Amino acid sequence: MWQFIKDFHSYRPDEKRAIVLLLSLIVLTIGATVVFERMRHAGETAVDTSALQAFADSIRRQDSLKVSRHSRHYTQARQVEKVLRPFDPNTADSVTLRKLGLPYWMAGNVLKYRARGGRFREAADFRKIYGMSDELFEELKPYIEIHQPADRPLADEAQPVKPDSVHSLLPDTLPRHEVIEKYQPGTLVDLNKADTTELKKIPGIGSGIARMIVNYRNQLGGFYQVAQLREINLDAARLNAWFSIDEADIRRIPVNKSSVDRLRRHPYIDFYQAKAMVEHRRKHGDLKSMKPLVLYEEFTEHDLERIGHYLSFE
Repeated sequence: MWQFIKDFHSYRPDEKRAIVLLLSLIVLTIGATVVFERMRHAGETAVDTSALQAFADSIRRQDSLKVSRHSRHYTQARQVEKVLRPFDPNTADSVTLRKLGLPYWMAGNVLKYRARGGRFREAADFRKIYGMSDELFEELKPYIEIHQPADRPLADEAQPVKPDSVHSLLPDTLPRHEVIEKYQPGTLVDLNKADTTELKKIPGIGSGIARMIVNYRNQLGGFYQVAQLREINLDAARLNAWFSIDEADIRRIPVNKSSVDRLRRHPYIDFYQAKAMVEHRRKHGDLKSMKPLVLYEEFTEHDLERIGHYLSFE
């Protein structure tokens, strides 16, 4: 480099100008090339960034549209005009249940319970549906009307009778030619042991009612109080004076050995309660009493009181 500078001073003036001009052209060419490349790269970057930004905006608009459509659909699915009116939980369809204020998933629980053979025998049974709150149940309770199924005969309303009368408390279903000697007032019959023949000797009980009592007793495993006859539409108050009960005769279910299907076959135990008992056994070992079940929302105090008469914890 130093040698070139020394030699440069030995050149003639016109040669010096030519060299300076040539060097200037080279510098300008290199500079212009560098500037052009930078500008071109910046332009491509700007185009790429713009395209990416446009693509991202398009995706966001599509997602926003999907969310908006889903939200509208979800809102429409949930927005059902609430209309409180009398209903039978054993026959009400999903539309009726939704109009009563039940969320779609709770209405589904009702339908699933019925599809598995479950039945609501009294208004309090509707409270045990999974997810049912006390507030919603209390709001619906006045509108619950449980009707007797068509295949089960209804007992007519009892007519007042005198204690010493042998007239029927309920319409006698016996044929005209069949005559049965009725018990005198003061006679006590063991409700858990009497067969249909003995039951028909009680004033007010005919063949049909006697069969209803025995059939329901077999389903329960026995009665623990005469008041349970109300569950098959009989006037328990009028029949109470004729019956005695020994709870030792009740057939109890071995809760720690029974399956969900076995437990749920009992009239007082539904599928969800049976499942809760089996799950408790699996997680915590055998049940020793009803106390652990108090913590489960599937059971009300009323449920635990009546179910306790039919479970064995051996």
